[in-house]
Amino acid sequence: MENPGLVKTLLVEDDQRLAKLITKFLARHGFAVQVVRRGDQALAAIAELKPQIVVLELLLPDQNGLHLCRRIRDGFDIPIIILTAKGDDRDQVLGLESGADDYVVKPVKPSVFLARLRALLRRHIPTKQPTALDILEFGQLSIDRSGRVVSLADQRIDLTTMEFELLSLLASAAGTLFSRDEILNRIRGIPFDGINRSVDVHISKLRGKLNDNPRNPELIKTIWGRGYLFNPFAWEA
Repeated sequence: MENPGLVKTLLVEDDQRLAKLITKFLARHGFAVQVVRRGDQALAAIAELKPQIVVLELLLPDQNGLHLCRRIRDGFDIPIIILTAKGDDRDQVLGLESGADDYVVKPVKPSVFLARLRALLRRHIPTKQPTALDILEFGQLSIDRSGRVVSLADQRIDLTTMEFELLSLLASAAGTLFSRDEILNRIRGIPFDGINRSVDVHISKLRGKLNDNPRNPELIKTIWGRGYLFNPFAWEA
C-alpha cells in the first residue's frame, strides 16, 4: 500500500546507476521516487502517478530535455527541478525559460539538492485555511497567496511556482526595492553569486504573462544596478 506521507516524485534520468543512488537517498528522506529513463515515458507517468514534483535530466536518449520540460509545463501544474550536468549559463537560462522552477547542476551535494527540493515543495503546496491577509489586490490584479491563484482583469494567469513566489514577494512589499540577492535569499534561501540568471529570466517571463511592456516595464520596474520593485499604482484599467 502506498504511504500517503511520502512525497510522490518522478525522476526522469537515463543513467541507471545515478537514478538508483538518487532514489535510495530520497527514500531515506520521505520521498517515493518513480524513475523513467526516456522522455517519451515521462508524460504518461505524470498522468498516471500524479507526482508532487518532477526531477528532470536534460540529456535524454530520445528527445531534448528542454522540449520535454515545455510539454510538462504546458500540460501540468507541477513543480519541475532540472538536475543535469549541463552547467553553462546559457543552458540554465534556457531551462528556466522552458518552464523549470529550479535548475541544479551536477555534481551537487545531496544535502543541498534535498534542501532545494524541499524549498520548492514548500512554495508550491498551498495552505489549507486562506485568510484576508492572503489576498493582495491592486486594481485589476488579484493575488490569492493561499490558493496560489493570480487573476488580471478577471482572467486567471497561469504561473510557475517560481513566478508565483516572485510576484507574491514583490507585491507583498509593493514599492520596495529588492536586489537579486534579497530575492534569491527569500525565495530559495541561497545567495546571489553574480552569475545566476534565474531572477532575470523569471522576471522577464512574469512580465510577459502580465502584459508588461518589455522595453519600458511599468508593472514590475527595473532599477538598474539595484534590482526590481512592484509598482502598486500601475494596475488600473
